[in-house]
Amino acid sequence: MTDPGPEIAQRMLALRAHFAHHPVYEQLEGQFERLLSNRRVEVDKGEVREARAIALIGASGSGKSTAIDRLLTKTSGLILPQEGQDHCDVVSLMVPSPATLKSVGRSILEALGRPLRRERTTDAIWELVRGFLKERKVLFLHLDEAQDIARHQTPKEMQSVINTLKSLMQSRSWPVGLILSGMPGLKDLLNYDPQLARRVFPLELPRLSPLGDIGEVRAVVGFYSAEVGIPWEPEATAADVAARLIHAADREFGLLIEMTIDGLEEALHSGASSLSVEHFAAAFSRRSGCIAGLNPFIADEYERIDVRKLLGREGEE
Repeated sequence: MTDPGPEIAQRMLALRAHFAHHPVYEQLEGQFERLLSNRRVEVDKGEVREARAIALIGASGSGKSTAIDRLLTKTSGLILPQEGQDHCDVVSLMVPSPATLKSVGRSILEALGRPLRRERTTDAIWELVRGFLKERKVLFLHLDEAQDIARHQTPKEMQSVINTLKSLMQSRSWPVGLILSGMPGLKDLLNYDPQLARRVFPLELPRLSPLGDIGEVRAVVGFYSAEVGIPWEPEATAADVAARLIHAADREFGLLIEMTIDGLEEALHSGASSLSVEHFAAAFSRRSGCIAGLNPFIADEYERIDVRKLLGREGEE
């Protein structure tokens, strides 16, 4: 008998390649394309104007990293860093942890292909950053997990961070736009200085509503199930499963997509002819290691379950 595992794995890989569009992504895409067009025209005309920033904020599992990756890989004509290539439109990196101005500067230099070969002061590192951003004609710098830049900083250090970010956008020789993505703590950084805040276009990925987003969730699950040729279960139970799925994903859109795909994978492996709540329950159990009583697809009072907790057992705090 042929092992169906490899075929199912290929179908899941194709399924995960699909991108579920949502309103915040459309706003992100539109704002970035506008800023990109402005910067390209300014460069072509030899004009130096202050750049702007976009901030995408969302909790863990909200889908912000997927959204940024989609934006940078699918924007038409966008030049990304490649070995042996002098010019790139965007440089993207994750902020190192623990983050200091010096460590962030070093990471940017590495992303630019210009790693430090000897120790330098923070000011000297950022002077190099500005110089190499201009040399490579970088239009935008993306910092992921940007909230870490502001973590555990003294007021003086925080102001230095703010001033450094503003200096990139305000450079008189080569202004660079910023794309900042991160957890809700990023708001503290953005709101620390009004001069920084007014230069930022903020976008936040909202949490799903167990009431208002039922229809959207049903449509999303229906789309993914249709992609693999497995119909969803009867109309009478779809709303209840959608509500449970929203809670199981802790109301985060990105997690909900992951759990939908996990449920479909369970259905394929079981040879089922339709996607049912049992498949979501099995996928959640596999994911969390919880007992049945703490599985939001099985329990009666599922809203009380802490779905982020692994290996949940009755009576545990």
